[in-house]
Amino acid sequence: MTDTTKQIQGRTGPWEMVLGLEVHAQVASNAKLFSGAAVGFGAGPNMQVALVDAAMPGMLPVINKHCVEQAVKTGLGLKAQINLKSLFDRKNYFYPDLPQGYQISQFKDPIVGEGEVLVERDDGTTFTVRIERLHLEQDAGKSLHDQDPNATYVDLNRAGTALMEIVSRPDMRTAEEAAAYVKKLRTILVYLGTCDGDMEKGNLRADVNVSVCRPGAYEKFRETGDFSHLGTRCEIKNVNSYRFIQQAIEYEARRQIEILEEGGSIDQETRLFDPNKGETRSMRSKEDAHDYRYFPDPDLLPLVLDPAWVKAIEAGLPELPDAKKARLQSQYGLTAYDAGVLISDQAKADFYEAAAKGRDAKLVANWVTNDLAAKLTAAGQDIADSPISPAAIAELVALIEDGTISSKIAKDVFERMWAGEGAAGEIVEKQGLKQVSDTGALEKIIDDLIAANPGQAAQVKEKPQAIGWFVGQVMKATGGKANPGMINQLLKTKLEG
Repeated sequence: MTDTTKQIQGRTGPWEMVLGLEVHAQVASNAKLFSGAAVGFGAGPNMQVALVDAAMPGMLPVINKHCVEQAVKTGLGLKAQINLKSLFDRKNYFYPDLPQGYQISQFKDPIVGEGEVLVERDDGTTFTVRIERLHLEQDAGKSLHDQDPNATYVDLNRAGTALMEIVSRPDMRTAEEAAAYVKKLRTILVYLGTCDGDMEKGNLRADVNVSVCRPGAYEKFRETGDFSHLGTRCEIKNVNSYRFIQQAIEYEARRQIEILEEGGSIDQETRLFDPNKGETRSMRSKEDAHDYRYFPDPDLLPLVLDPAWVKAIEAGLPELPDAKKARLQSQYGLTAYDAGVLISDQAKADFYEAAAKGRDAKLVANWVTNDLAAKLTAAGQDIADSPISPAAIAELVALIEDGTISSKIAKDVFERMWAGEGAAGEIVEKQGLKQVSDTGALEKIIDDLIAANPGQAAQVKEKPQAIGWFVGQVMKATGGKANPGMINQLLKTKLEG
């Protein structure tokens, strides 16, 4: 592990930040955690609410087995301990959009215990984030403040939706590391199919815990496990983009440092991030566990898992990002960087493999991660919606490989493919874009050039780089269609021989 701890220079000396995250991931499920009500985005207010979700008297929760399976699958994907026995607790607090007056969650006995996530920084170095726990809980509803100037309305569509809260240890030391961790976590969840990872819809959001300390304090904490070595933390709630995570952390760390250097103390509290102002603001004092008066939910029996069932889930796990990255490197000879770019999006990795079969793997990677990716980004499209198929990319690369077209001509062909003018081979034929590889025709052009430019030809023996002028003239004479490799070979034979 490379030490890339970022020191922040304050007025009284250097400081370091310590970061831990609680990521709330909405379980990919068609129904809620304790009711059969539908789950989906965009429904009208209170259109997806069962009597259980609305906390009608006498209604009892019934656990959704699929949500439990999704939590187990996620735990296995995080290399975590699966607890065969777990309990659901009531977390008591009042909020207008929490009709029960409590949230069904898990406290002392979560379904998933300790695990870990290997995360890569932008510079290629890696670090490990330890997972403390993953527990299942139900989401609250939503308060609507913009419907009426004098009233707040409540939409319970989200109430009862299954969430996985993934709690990390305070193992991140920079805002960039925190964002990279959430990005890697999201990738794993999407590969597993346990959460769609849509941050814009709030299906994946992070609570970021930030504290600052003097250099050396964190190392003492890691040695002893004693949190008193670290500063008082503040929690920033519901941050839903990588950029906002970084901005919130940077601002909050600076805010805490300024208070401490003025002789003040940090109040443990929950804060919100305002992306418009780029700052955090106080929301409420931070509650401790005893403030919620946790107790086992009397309406739900302990959740006991069959070890054989867990083994079957493990046997059915898909290939995960780290394993896929290693395989792409070994099977296709890709660099760690190229493989990392491809596996960051499961659909992109699948697209690449479909296009790379039997083709120059590095060349295909370049087209997928550069030219195609740039077009898709500019059009605001995902690779799953690409108008150019993997087979079309494979055909384009094949034409380059067999010398039918040059890499330069391929750029023009690709532009025409994107515009919907047809397949690569069809475009090449229709537009007359085949490379000129006829040795006789090229030799005649070269001989005429040498005869017309004896002075330039004589210079090549003294300055070999002067051959570039002749290459350019041949390309010009052939409309850019000459085979560059063949041109160079013929020119060297005639001018340097």
